[in-house]
Amino acid sequence: MASAPTIPIFAIFAPDSLSMRLQTILLSLGDYRIYTDCAGLNPGDCTAIFSSGLSVEQAQWLGQATIPLVDLRSKADAHSKPNAELSLSSDFYYQDVLEVLYRLQLGQAQTQIEAAGDKQRLVGVSPAVKELRRLSAQVADKAVTVLITGPSGAGKEVVARSLHDLSSRRDAPFVPINCGAIPRELLESELFGHERGAFTGAISSRAGRFELAEGGTLFLDEIGDMPLEMQVKILRVIQERKFERVGSDKTRSADVRIIAATHRNLEEMINAGQFREDLYYRINVFPLRVPALAERPDDIGHLIRALSKQIESEGLGQLRLADSALRSLCSHSWPGNIRELANLLERLVIMYPDSVVGLTDLPENYRYGESDWQPAPLVAQDAAPAGELPALPTDGIDMKAYIQNLEREWISQALASHAGVMSKAAAHLGLRRTTLIEKVRKLGL
Repeated sequence: MASAPTIPIFAIFAPDSLSMRLQTILLSLGDYRIYTDCAGLNPGDCTAIFSSGLSVEQAQWLGQATIPLVDLRSKADAHSKPNAELSLSSDFYYQDVLEVLYRLQLGQAQTQIEAAGDKQRLVGVSPAVKELRRLSAQVADKAVTVLITGPSGAGKEVVARSLHDLSSRRDAPFVPINCGAIPRELLESELFGHERGAFTGAISSRAGRFELAEGGTLFLDEIGDMPLEMQVKILRVIQERKFERVGSDKTRSADVRIIAATHRNLEEMINAGQFREDLYYRINVFPLRVPALAERPDDIGHLIRALSKQIESEGLGQLRLADSALRSLCSHSWPGNIRELANLLERLVIMYPDSVVGLTDLPENYRYGESDWQPAPLVAQDAAPAGELPALPTDGIDMKAYIQNLEREWISQALASHAGVMSKAAAHLGLRRTTLIEKVRKLGL
């Protein structure tokens, strides 16, 4: 039996229009080799076959080989065929293709991550995320402090939770605290707890985050925003594994694994006297860097899949993006990183519940490529020869009106030929669907 190829190989046996659409989506989602005929291809090398129906020749070529077959169904058959998890209706979108890839265990580009289930939270196929997963797996079960760096909204807490889930402490609590979101006068109480009467308003004793995280993981988010006086106390806990509640002289032990995170440059803060050097070396035993979303555009489609499923599970509705919308989102710089992407998807699913979101449905600052896009040249089968084009009238012509009338006539014919289906009419005319919609509106059709 042939060994599995390093790069997944797909065979696509379908009409040209369907095949080209599927190829475009597959190549935007990963590094795949694609064949559209049997010539020179060994069935045993195929990872999967996408087919709208095998011909006699293709069936003979396949023989007794057992290869996953993804059925490219017509829309009318969408609910009538078995094995629906490996099927695509003819009006598929990139999310449908991505879902099939995940079912083929190719979406994450590594089967072992799928087998790990919810314990592996890091979504993506880019080299940066693969390296982050590798390093996380190496340190997850080690009793050392980890410092996670990266821009705001890039997913530092997701990395921290992944480390906790993959560690031997996974059954104990994961307790996060944002060191920059709590007033400095309350931060000590939040971390270490306090006794009744320790300060004004302390009407009862209260456990702090260190006690709540006993046996588990304490995540110190934005540790670069922690006041200097608190940094001294955190350093002592890391070194001695002991602390006292505010207003108490009783020393308590702290069996916690500490993971810290920051978007700041701590080395620059040390030079400026804003962060303790000794604490920096204590928390930076094993550094992990989370890349900005702009550094990993290959992951955007996979992140949209994961976030869309989360949004749907929360009851907000199902979000579906047209291919044009996906391409546009992949071109955005994402200064707010994954947090910005998640917020945008929530907004879109509320604005367009259970419908397909196209390029023109995106907020204006997320639209890219419309002005740069040019349709593929079409060869008109029944176009008039150059010599039969109408001659320029000697008494002049309103060229703008003439062209506008020609546009109106051709668009009307295309819409009539395709029963008013915009996408098919647009393809016939060599236009983008959104461009055709705009022309129909301007021409009053």
